[in-house]
Amino acid sequence: MCRTETIGPVTFYALLRRFGSARAALEMVPQLARRGERTKTVTPVTRTEGEAELAALQRLGAQLVCWGEPTYPSGLAAIEDAPPILTVLGRTELLGSPTVAVVGARNASANGRRFSRDLAAALGQGGIVVASGLARGIDAAAHLGALETGSLAVVAGGVDVVYPEENRGLHEALASQGAIVAELSLGTEPQARRFPRRNRIISGMALGVVVVEAAARSGSLITARFALDQGRDVFAVPGSPLDPRCRGSNDLLRHGAILTESAEDVLSHLGPQLRHPEPRREPPGFPRPAVVDWPQVGAHAPGADDAAIELLAERLGPTPVAVDELVRQCHLSAAAVATLLLELELAGRVERHPGNLVSLR
Repeated sequence: MCRTETIGPVTFYALLRRFGSARAALEMVPQLARRGERTKTVTPVTRTEGEAELAALQRLGAQLVCWGEPTYPSGLAAIEDAPPILTVLGRTELLGSPTVAVVGARNASANGRRFSRDLAAALGQGGIVVASGLARGIDAAAHLGALETGSLAVVAGGVDVVYPEENRGLHEALASQGAIVAELSLGTEPQARRFPRRNRIISGMALGVVVVEAAARSGSLITARFALDQGRDVFAVPGSPLDPRCRGSNDLLRHGAILTESAEDVLSHLGPQLRHPEPRREPPGFPRPAVVDWPQVGAHAPGADDAAIELLAERLGPTPVAVDELVRQCHLSAAAVATLLLELELAGRVERHPGNLVSLR
């Protein structure tokens, strides 16, 4: 179901809650999508396509780790838009280890790369798995530093797609000594819009995120924002005020990030969590008795459904808005709004954002 077009993680869990099983939800997807667009048809991924993906994974030596399984990272499972499925190439046991993310600039300085590599190596010696995004610069240096002790690379495409090409050797080393993790299926090429989604997995898997060098509009700051939203610690390495690559990381310090000059700064702060790890938490949206009284599909007159969908669509725009605000402004029940948003998202008209926000695509 999660491989079906327009079904993102939040919609995946909403469909499970509403219909009770993936099979029942899949049967309703085409009808819900038609209601949201009136002319659009969404075809769920077929059994044949699913079996072909499993066969390709077996040939590659990769495997799927599904939300709710014991090997799924418990911290990641606790975020609201946790990926329903992770593809893992390499050592799946690393997913259950205490993890810290180290991220930063792609055009990193020589000193920044050296610091990242040394920091990651020291964190590894302290029993920490280091996660990053397999980009050039700080990410690559962090992976290299932690390669012997354990490193996770979260990528924005398929685990079999090397990006950037200059990291091919590192990609191969991580596949054999560490692990490469992806939300997307094999063969998927990285695209700009997929990197922020990748970043929320990096922070979600980690106890904390260390930002080494980051410009004022760096993608690493997106990872830091996700970390804050997810209740993770954010660490930042101070840099020269004359270097534009450090403006973003220095700004994090200005706004309360934990100053980091060595691995000890990270380990000492995370000490209580490392000594007394939290018990495994139930993933969000786990199928339990529904807390909303979902209207039945087709329970209302078609004209009323049309009017309600258009009323809701009129309140939406490119800027994300809280679902609770839509409930207030549309004078509809929370269950009705949830149903209509499901239909609009399945039709490809609505996009979900962290924090229970939605916008028009």
